[in-house]
Amino acid sequence: MAKRKRPPNKKKSNLDNLKWEIADALDLDDDLAQGGDELTVREAGKIGGNMVKKLVEKGKEALKQEESGSE
Repeated sequence: MAKRKRPPNKKKSNLDNLKWEIADALDLDDDLAQGGDELTVREAGKIGGNMVKKLVEKGKEALKQEESGSE
């Protein structure tokens, strides 16, 4: 299946890029491209939950790097 492009009218932030990355991994990017109106509450929750997981992982990595750099 061909990947759909993101809507061109929005300025992309890091969080927006992460949202699209997660939606693509969950095969929900088509629904998200339609403005999110096609997403169920469960699908939106999956995207948000996975975003939080990735952000926590990145935060832990940053803390590890900060701790190793200060010693």
